[in-house]
Amino acid sequence: MDKVTVISGRAIPLGLKNVDTDVIIPAHWLKTVSREGLGKGAFETIRQAPGNPFDVEDFAGAPILIAGDNFGCGSSREHAAWAMLDMGLRAVIAPSFSDIFAGNAFKNGILAVELPQEQVDRLLEVAKTDAITLDLENQVVTTPYQDRFAFDIDPFRKHCMLEGLDEIGLTLKRDEAIEAHEKTRAGSLPWLDAPQSYRRDAA
Repeated sequence: MDKVTVISGRAIPLGLKNVDTDVIIPAHWLKTVSREGLGKGAFETIRQAPGNPFDVEDFAGAPILIAGDNFGCGSSREHAAWAMLDMGLRAVIAPSFSDIFAGNAFKNGILAVELPQEQVDRLLEVAKTDAITLDLENQVVTTPYQDRFAFDIDPFRKHCMLEGLDEIGLTLKRDEAIEAHEKTRAGSLPWLDAPQSYRRDAA
């Protein structure tokens, strides 16, 4: 997982409420276990509508999405986070998120920032013309107009994102303890690593 420290750039001003995971990535895209190429299907139904913000040239490659309340509701598909990453999104700002989506976003290195509706409304307005900056270390969202919105984040999730640690990375950080345990186990419980024939004889 890539480290997340500061994310700065244009933000797609979507603003829609109750955008579920089937909207983020429709079910017919779920036939693959690969993350590559899913960005083509991200927000497919919204992108088909004329004048949608995803088609605005200024937002091409934008790393931030600004959404409405209850973003990521619906079925628990990790493909939603994969698709957003594949299209270049590294952060989402919304008044609230589905718990499952927020968990999947965190595990894939997407920063999900909750802000009050009035602050989200302000960012939606700024995003039409200017870039927005998310500073994870200081837990603040800023704009060129001196807006400064503080946000909360679980300390463990913050640590993992700053260090770029997914579940595998967290496990590898404990490699010395794991190695010590394996050596201890080999001495006290040798039958666990013994060949099958030894186990049958011992029985």
